[in-house]
Amino acid sequence: MLNFDTFELTNGLKVIVHKDTSTPIVAVNVLYNVGSRDEHPEHTGFAHLFEHLMFGGSKNIPKYDEPLQRVGGENNAFTSSDITNFYLSLPKQNLETAFWLESDRMFQLTFSEKSLKVQRNVVCEEFRQVYLNQPYGDLWLLLKPLAYKVHPYQWTTIGKNIEHIQNATMEEVKAFFKKFYVPNNAILTVAGNVETSEIETLAKKWFEPINRGEDYKRNLPIEPTQKKHRELTVERNVPYPAIYKAYHMCARNDEEYHTTDIISDLLSNGKSSRLHKELVKKQKLFSDINAYISGDIDKGLFIITGKLVQGVKMEIAEKAIDQELDKLINERVNDFELNKTKNKIEATMLFSEMNVLDKAMNLAYYEVLGNVSDINRQIELYNLVTPENVNKLSNTIFNKNNCSTLYYLAKK
Repeated sequence: MLNFDTFELTNGLKVIVHKDTSTPIVAVNVLYNVGSRDEHPEHTGFAHLFEHLMFGGSKNIPKYDEPLQRVGGENNAFTSSDITNFYLSLPKQNLETAFWLESDRMFQLTFSEKSLKVQRNVVCEEFRQVYLNQPYGDLWLLLKPLAYKVHPYQWTTIGKNIEHIQNATMEEVKAFFKKFYVPNNAILTVAGNVETSEIETLAKKWFEPINRGEDYKRNLPIEPTQKKHRELTVERNVPYPAIYKAYHMCARNDEEYHTTDIISDLLSNGKSSRLHKELVKKQKLFSDINAYISGDIDKGLFIITGKLVQGVKMEIAEKAIDQELDKLINERVNDFELNKTKNKIEATMLFSEMNVLDKAMNLAYYEVLGNVSDINRQIELYNLVTPENVNKLSNTIFNKNNCSTLYYLAKK
């Protein structure tokens, strides 16, 4: 059970406090409720660009990292389809430095042509290195628009194409900041040996003077049910052919989510999982194969990825995957296998509650999902999953018409 307190400032900033007396380190997490799904289709990659721009200096702090390093702190950030998350950890006695740093860039980020140019170049170089020049790097640039035709999950966090960031104007960047990086679109979480009253005082001092922004009402297009199998074949300069299968699945808050997660673990969590045992060890069709869920807040994807062993035909490899999926549909999962999978999930979740930084991030995420208290119900919800749930949901998800397949061939 993770204990916490919550309160909200007059400008709409939500604050969560978790007391942990076991460590002298305090974690501070600021989650902005904006991801790549909130971008305009012709101006993609902006949320990720801001992950970089937020470290480019603010009104009173020219270089974000320097004062944090001087007080023994460290920081990082990440962007997803749904959120942008900034986190740091530092010794408790220097906690106020974190409030000063985070509030100043929320209050007034520095928008200089130099900073924008530098960060645009950084993101464009990342686009080239990670997505264009790396083996299998363009996977998501190909698979996402194959699976999604309407919903903005059709593009990656880096953006649809490099030109969107190259051509980003100062006016567009400022408008994006004003819309999303405001107190009422953010969640501040503090975890460590702290008192709620202390955090409330600091939050009011540093964040409450920041003006509330306009409330953002998310109204995204709903992806229609896929009624026909989609496929795309590409040839690339890669060592081995690969297959990527994307099935539409439920949203993060849907009732079926925990069953879906268990199905992915039955297939591919560890060397005793079904896909590894049967297709890697026994049949030797794949050198590597995985199944996982995107875990998106809106309806996401159940992904199966596999790199074929040299000489194996794509049709044979795909048929073997389908046979394993058919077993989940037609055969009852035995209690031992299901309970072993649940125990692994429970161990992972309990392990994620040992580190103050993980706890700070997890609390913020459950708050953005709608109810921070749900963080304490997750193990219970996994334990409610039955073999019948697995069979029924597998039948729904692993319908060929619900699948988009990318055949990634090696150039001969």
